[in-house]
Amino acid sequence: MQPTSAVTVLQVADISTALAFYRDVLGFAEDFSYENYAGVCLGEVQIYLCAHDIWKRPVGGGAVVIIAEEVDDYCALIRQRGATIRAEPADQFYGLRDFVLSDPDGNVLTFSAPLPTPQSSSGNS
Repeated sequence: MQPTSAVTVLQVADISTALAFYRDVLGFAEDFSYENYAGVCLGEVQIYLCAHDIWKRPVGGGAVVIIAEEVDDYCALIRQRGATIRAEPADQFYGLRDFVLSDPDGNVLTFSAPLPTPQSSSGNS
């Protein structure tokens, strides 16, 4: 078996509210929706939203890190659309520039972009 992808499933209280946030605020496209389960995507990233209680997971207890080519412009855009940013974009010691937000249910989304790598000098003078 060779895995080809993985999808994060976030527990939400209401599928319609969650879909509206991911679509209208974060800019995800709705991939599918079946009663209390839905999928959204942005670029190559897929997230599934689950409003049923079959597995008894707590609403809002999830987290996902999404890697992108940049985060500052995206952060500004979604802030204008109503996102509440929990941590502003900042360079991190581990080589990423991150910002953090929560969805309406409290699930935590971190958006990260790799920091440019410093150019090494060739030593040829």
